[in-house]
Amino acid sequence: MLNFSPLRTAVVTAICLLGVIFSLPSLLPAGTLPAWLPYRHINLGLDLQGGSYLLLQVDADTVRKETLSSAGDQARALLRDAGIRPTGVTADADTVTVSFADDAQVSPAVAALRPLWGPIGPGQPGEFDAAEAPRAVRLTLTEGGFQAKMDRVVQQSLEIVRRRIDETGVNEPIVARQGSGRILVQLPGVSDPGRIKRLLGQTAKMTFHLVVDDATLNPGSPPPPGTEWLPNADRGAGGGRVLVRKRVEVDGATLVDAQPSADSRTGQWVVNFRFDSIGARRFGDITKDNVGRLFAIVLDGRVISAPRINEPILGGRGQISGSFTAQSATELAVLLRAGALPAPLTVVEERSIGPELGAESIRAGLIACLVGFVLVVSYMAMAYGRLGFYANVALIFNLFLTIAALSLLEATLTLPGIAGLLLTLGMSVDANILINERVREEARRGRTPLAALEAGFSKAYATITDSNLTTLIKMIILYAVGTGTVKGFAVTISLGIITSMFTATVVARMITARWFRRVKPKILKVGTWLRPAPDNLNISFMRGRHIGIAMSVLLSAASIALFVKPGLNYGIDFAGGIVIEVRTPEATDIDRLRDAVSGIATGSVAIQEFGSPRDTLIRLERQEGAEEAQQQVVKTLQAKLVEIYPGLEIRRVEAVGASVSAELFQNGMIALGLAAIAMLAYITFRFEWQFGVGAVVTMMLDVTKTIGFFALTGIQFNLTAIAAILTIMGYSINDKVVVYDRVRENLRLYRKMPLRELIDRSINETMGRTISTSIAIFLATLPLALFAGEGLREFAWVLLFGVVLATSSSIFIAAPILLYLGEKRLRRGPAEDAGGTQVADGAKSAG
Repeated sequence: MLNFSPLRTAVVTAICLLGVIFSLPSLLPAGTLPAWLPYRHINLGLDLQGGSYLLLQVDADTVRKETLSSAGDQARALLRDAGIRPTGVTADADTVTVSFADDAQVSPAVAALRPLWGPIGPGQPGEFDAAEAPRAVRLTLTEGGFQAKMDRVVQQSLEIVRRRIDETGVNEPIVARQGSGRILVQLPGVSDPGRIKRLLGQTAKMTFHLVVDDATLNPGSPPPPGTEWLPNADRGAGGGRVLVRKRVEVDGATLVDAQPSADSRTGQWVVNFRFDSIGARRFGDITKDNVGRLFAIVLDGRVISAPRINEPILGGRGQISGSFTAQSATELAVLLRAGALPAPLTVVEERSIGPELGAESIRAGLIACLVGFVLVVSYMAMAYGRLGFYANVALIFNLFLTIAALSLLEATLTLPGIAGLLLTLGMSVDANILINERVREEARRGRTPLAALEAGFSKAYATITDSNLTTLIKMIILYAVGTGTVKGFAVTISLGIITSMFTATVVARMITARWFRRVKPKILKVGTWLRPAPDNLNISFMRGRHIGIAMSVLLSAASIALFVKPGLNYGIDFAGGIVIEVRTPEATDIDRLRDAVSGIATGSVAIQEFGSPRDTLIRLERQEGAEEAQQQVVKTLQAKLVEIYPGLEIRRVEAVGASVSAELFQNGMIALGLAAIAMLAYITFRFEWQFGVGAVVTMMLDVTKTIGFFALTGIQFNLTAIAAILTIMGYSINDKVVVYDRVRENLRLYRKMPLRELIDRSINETMGRTISTSIAIFLATLPLALFAGEGLREFAWVLLFGVVLATSSSIFIAAPILLYLGEKRLRRGPAEDAGGTQVADGAKSAG
């Protein structure tokens, strides 16, 4: 195992050097490196560079209504072409009912309506199902047909949203589909997305209608047939309502260009537009036949301008005038150029981070990483001496390789991602601790230095693989069900685990092999005076198994009671609502702020000082009404805050609606359930079912206690909390795997030793590794608890609690459960009352 050929050494060295090279673009300022070097780098998430995140929901109800309305119009046209006169066409729920005077017309009507209910294309379902009824035909919208329509609408909306945002000049926006009916928009550098929301919130469906000029009618009277009253959005024309003909004379879909400009005669802002050939011809005919009449330009059901046709307009060009400002004229031109949305979009989730807050997050994260790195490498050097130093070298290359992998993937580094990098430090040295503790143990048994090193690396390999794979499985689950920043955390941890297996088992071994061949030591000394656990530890842990199980069950029951009452402090991810973080020019007057906010929002309002006296956090419950009500409160509240404190800085805005929060909570619970099932399956496959049940039952008891910790401390329970719980589950299983792996090994070595004594022996033998790994992860996590922002600070305190919890549960819960389940099943021969006899048949360890 310590024999490295020159070729193998060169390959490992080359991989490490490539890791350093590919990580440099993410570590050095832009322009520092030569142009010929590959320049893939890590992208900063919105929570680090500042920007806005919007999740838009396509209005499915509108799509359904318009589909039915369109089907009704098509039905009339098809029947008219077939010479069949219906007595009525009505739409209700998911059905269009076409009525006739007698039953004889029904069968011919079904045949004439076949284009509506027949297959859309080869192998595709029809959009409607047709059914005959007494003197009627019912066309029912199929689920498959509606989903196909929704898919087309979402795809069309995606392209229009992308065009609208591109027109605004936002740098490197991300517009992507999420799920079946949502569109994700990320806007780097845009800390106030108000203008973008206005652009995306308008359908921008423009039509041209003739105005009904009837002095006998007033806005309160019912409209004559074929006409309708529309609100007048042109403030310069006095507002009110305008009576227009329902018939669309010219459709705005034929527009090919729209540009804002200042009118040379009046100086007012206008929007100049141009039609394509079909629209120009239609526009020319209408204006030629209706000189002297008012021509209404209608946008999303409102009249934005109603100029008089003074002369025919035959060039296909026109002008929209009204009470425009430069910004409103530009926004209208953007909307018209991008085209009309096929259905309204609603903002169901919004998160905005100011650039200054992002910069502060980066500084805090870098400080936490630096302090954590120094603490971990210092501990490894003090605890394991020379081998600890080699482990630190491997750890440095592990960081380079992790950053290089993130750079090559052009991954997005988020705030939880920084936490992932820091946790990778603690989790990476676990493999080196396993190796070093095993080498120490083999040397203490009297093996030669070469044999001790060989045995240490080879016997620890299976344990390293099992413990890391369990964590990797949970991170894959977290990535699959998580969103946004939580995905970044999962990616960072996963890459760190993969690279750590290479650096711990290959790089550290290569460095150790080169040292050994050069020095050829007669005595191998592993470690220093700083010992995580005494040598030859001999504690009978199983004597206290009944007390350990009873205490665990009692604490879990108490945690469940705390979960019921007072319950968890659900964060905005799961409860929905609004969070706004502001910084005022002077110390914030909390009472004044509370009075202002209480008059705007419904439900409870929490206002607290956050950091300095100038920093304030405002939390509001999810607002009554639809998602639009929540967005209106955000808009009104921001305006009120700026009014109260001129010069106020809005550092962060988060608004999560009911539908999103419910889905996030459901996905979080699914992640926890899938993780438990995956762990049970993996450990049962790698060991036996008794080990799997013991590990998973203990892990779930750890989870209940962690839930109790959330309830007791009032720490917010949100998506980051789910990431923390999954991380604790990973560490919990990781620690159990190490103990169980030694139990499995000893079962092969000591075939007649009673299981109770064998489990005690296994715990004592792995105690050094257990304590060392706990210390390393504790030291890596502590800087987050001390230096990070609010979200990561709470995350870190939960992890610190979890490290202590998982370490103790491995000894006092998982081991006793294995004893209860395996005492009659894990032994092939009769147990003896005292002492075991070591088998000398060359049985090998699997771990």
